[in-house]
Amino acid sequence: MNATTAPRLSVLDLVPVRTGQTSAQALASSIALARRADDLGYERYWFAEHHNMPAVAASTPPVMIAAALAQTSRIRVGSGGVMLPNHAPLVVAEQFAALEALAPGRVDLGIGRAPGSDPVVTALLRASGPTSDVDRFPEHVQNILALMDPEGARLRLTDGKVYDVHATPAAVAAPTVWLLGSSDYSARLAAELGLPYVFANHFSGAGIDEVLALYRDGYRPSEVHPEPRTFLTVNAVVAPTLAEAEERATPQLRAMARLRTGRPMGRSETVEEALADPLDGLGQQMVQDMRSRWLVGEPETVRAEIARLAGRHGVDEVMVVPVAGTYAGEPLDATPGRVQTLELLAS
Repeated sequence: MNATTAPRLSVLDLVPVRTGQTSAQALASSIALARRADDLGYERYWFAEHHNMPAVAASTPPVMIAAALAQTSRIRVGSGGVMLPNHAPLVVAEQFAALEALAPGRVDLGIGRAPGSDPVVTALLRASGPTSDVDRFPEHVQNILALMDPEGARLRLTDGKVYDVHATPAAVAAPTVWLLGSSDYSARLAAELGLPYVFANHFSGAGIDEVLALYRDGYRPSEVHPEPRTFLTVNAVVAPTLAEAEERATPQLRAMARLRTGRPMGRSETVEEALADPLDGLGQQMVQDMRSRWLVGEPETVRAEIARLAGRHGVDEVMVVPVAGTYAGEPLDATPGRVQTLELLAS
């Protein structure tokens, strides 16, 4: 696509939890945001997987996907992503086959290789239920594809008998599987398996050109996906004025700076809390570095930047992470800044 063509827009939601907000309020506001994205014509709405983070309630993508599918009518809903080392492949296949049966043609299964948690939580996950070996990631991705296929998977037992396994008894279709990553590992695997791939540009923009080139150049066409298919993610805050957009971006910029410098994490700050407590030199430098890669500003400016980003990397879709913060007086059961970002981008 050229730099002037408007790409399709999608949404990635981490389900933020801010000062004074309960998990119930945060989840309700995210479902309301999914409904609004559906009304506005967004292509897809994905939920992330993170564990034991005080400012993030996105720990169970299949639960959030089911809730969002029930509240929307058109938009594709999926995971961005299921962190496969935390889960047994059969369980993932069963969950997403059931979601596809509930909302045919509207379900995406984005799969990641990272744990999405700290070492303690990773140990708890492994101690409390079946998980998968990260070193067998390629095998487990292929197993999920086979299990969700309407024909199912065929296992050969030690006695030589063949055993059929289906994620759901009578599937007629399967969710679209995407591999996610911010390095070349998942890009190479997606190319080898003939799967769509998403570069996590919102998390780390380093090496994006090289990774996308590896994916496209090494792509092996599959029956379902004869051509390589990819899009990018980007953090965005849009407001009627640049000043408001900059203010609303401040809480999440500060949170990411604390995360990357190993400082204690808490609930997402309100805009007022963030502005009242300046970071030190190192933290402020990290904020400035990240801000240079985020799209923050008035609608026309950010829409043009998204189109340029899509054109530069040859994609026809961009997934927005709406990271707008909230002012202290705004309702606890809503996220007006995030709603505003989606509305102004789509207008």
